[in-house]
Amino acid sequence: MVTGFSIALIIFSFLLGLLVLMHKGKGGGLSDMFGGGMQSSVGGSSVAERNLDRITIVVALIWFAIIVVLGISMKS
Repeated sequence: MVTGFSIALIIFSFLLGLLVLMHKGKGGGLSDMFGGGMQSSVGGSSVAERNLDRITIVVALIWFAIIVVLGISMKS
């Protein structure tokens, strides 16, 4: 069980790193990569950026849960 969660932690750590790097910095990001450079003043951010935010949050929560489970299982 610990081995499975350790492998999952490695995979989700790599995925979380990639997702964070895809976010928009001072210039560019995922939305600019696919031609969404001009943002509308109504929405604030593009659909791609909002979806990327949601996916990153879900992956981060799963990553955190795996760490908690590993900590509890290794303690006992």
